Amino acid sequence: RSSDLNMAALARLRLALSTAPLARNLRPGSARAHAHPPAAASAAFLGRRHYSSEAKGDEDLRVHYLEGEEQGIVVLGINRPNSRNAISRSLVKTMMKTLDSLKTDKKVRTVILRSEVPGIFCAGADLKERAKMHPSEVGPFVAKARAVMNDLADLPMPSIAVLDGAALGGGLEMALACDIIVAASSAKMGLVETKLAIIPGAGGTQRLPRAIGVALAKELIFSARAIDGEDRKS
Repeated sequence: RSSDLNMAALARLRLALSTAPLARNLRPGSARAHAHPPAAASAAFLGRRHYSSEAKGDEDLRVHYLEGEEQGIVVLGINRPNSRNAISRSLVKTMMKTLDSLKTDKKVRTVILRSEVPGIFCAGADLKERAKMHPSEVGPFVAKARAVMNDLADLPMPSIAVLDGAALGGGLEMALACDIIVAASSAKMGLVETKLAIIPGAGGTQRLPRAIGVALAKELIFSARAIDGEDRKS
């Protein structure tokens, strides 16, 4: 069950956030979908008022360094509104560069992954871009996308995915690579690739069973069924 947090990760999270007001939101069971109003879910969780005055990074991925009592928390905001935050070559390249920098930054205590686009976390791979790829380019692209998920999972500090919209396909795989998922009731989550006669290619077939059990993971993957934040609480 996804709400059964790995205790080692939870201990690291409590240590990392021991001086931050945000810590009160991260107790056993916090990975369940909370009853926040959809639009307010991520805003309440992140404490926007502590954002640095200027976001850094590429336009596809905005990097915010929180300030004040929440200094040491970095918020990564996916920002591809015209493509429903779909995973493109540009986004993969930017994420690889950003994560490589964060993993060696001793000042970073926690990484939060969210969307800058209301109502959507990430719709999965950018299928329009992929349709223009030569067949020889698809394999290397999928391998790089998988490497990004692994880099996210291997961060030495706790990572939190904040969902207040759809996280489908590669978008859910990205969230599953984080230590904790916080989902609003408006969130939609699913590995829906089988609708396209393909299978999840960026770690979802491994991480979803670890999170919710093999039987339920098979049902969701085989049927391409999406669940919402309320389903995650049961």
